[in-house]
Amino acid sequence: MATTSRRQFLQVGAAAITSGEFAPRRAHAAAGSQGSSGSNAQSPPVKALVFDVFGTVVDWRTSVTQEVDALAKRKNVTVDGAKFADAWRGGYGPSMNRVRSGEMPWTRLDGLHRIILDKILVDFDITGLSETETDALNRAWHRLRPWPDSVAGLARLKKRFIIAPLSNGNISLMTDMAKHSGLPWDCILGAELVRHYKPDPEVYQSAAYLLDLKPADVMMVAAHLGDLRAAKKEGLRTAFVTRPLEYGPNGKPDLKADSSVDISATDFNDLARQLGA
Repeated sequence: MATTSRRQFLQVGAAAITSGEFAPRRAHAAAGSQGSSGSNAQSPPVKALVFDVFGTVVDWRTSVTQEVDALAKRKNVTVDGAKFADAWRGGYGPSMNRVRSGEMPWTRLDGLHRIILDKILVDFDITGLSETETDALNRAWHRLRPWPDSVAGLARLKKRFIIAPLSNGNISLMTDMAKHSGLPWDCILGAELVRHYKPDPEVYQSAAYLLDLKPADVMMVAAHLGDLRAAKKEGLRTAFVTRPLEYGPNGKPDLKADSSVDISATDFNDLARQLGA
C-alpha cells in the first residue's frame, strides 16, 4: 500500500508540473525576458541560481576517465579511458532523443547511462565484468568530482541566493554526487521531476514553478550556450561560466558568451563577485 501511495503521489506531482499550471508562470516569463534585456539596474534582483551540473559544476571527463582506467587495471585489460568517457558521453544526446521520439519510455539518466554503457563495453571489447562491476561502473556518474572553484564558489553564492542543480541527472544521482563532492545545494531540481530533459522548456519552467518564483527571479548558470539559450526563452536570467577543459584537448567547449548571456564569468568565484556574494 505504501509503495502504491508513493507512486500515485509522484504521478500526480509530475502531471501537475507538466500540465497547464505553468501557464501563469509563462506569462511572467515573457515580461521577465523583456525586462532582462535592458540594463541590470532595470532588472529585478535574482533570488535563485540553478546550475547545469555535468561540465559546469563537475569535471565529468576526468572523473569518468580515471574510474575506467582504475577498472581496466584491476581487470588487466587495455582501454583508453578518455576515449571510453567521450564515447559514453557521446551517447547521451541520442539516447534522450529516443525518449523524446517515443521510441523509449521515460527513463532516468542512470538508465540511459546503463544502456549506453552496455553498448560501448562491446565496442571497446571489454568482457568478463560481473553485474556488480558493471553497475558500479555505471554509478561512476554519481562520483564525479567538482572543478577546483565549484565548492567554494557555491558556498559564497549560497549565502545570498537559493542554489540548486537543474540537471538531466536523476535525483539519486544528484544527491549522491552532492554527498561525494560536498556540493552545498539548498534543494535538488531537474529533469526527473518533470519527466523531460533539457533543453525541453518544461525543465526551465519547473525551476521557477517549484521555487514559487517568477522566471526572471531565477538565473540559469551553465558552461553550455545551448542550455542558456533555452533558459532565456523561458524568461530565466542567464550566467555563462567558461570551462575550457571540459571536453579535453581536442574538444570544442563554448568559450565566448553570446546574446543569450546576461553575465559572463571565468569561474564560480568570479560569478559570486559579480553578483555581490
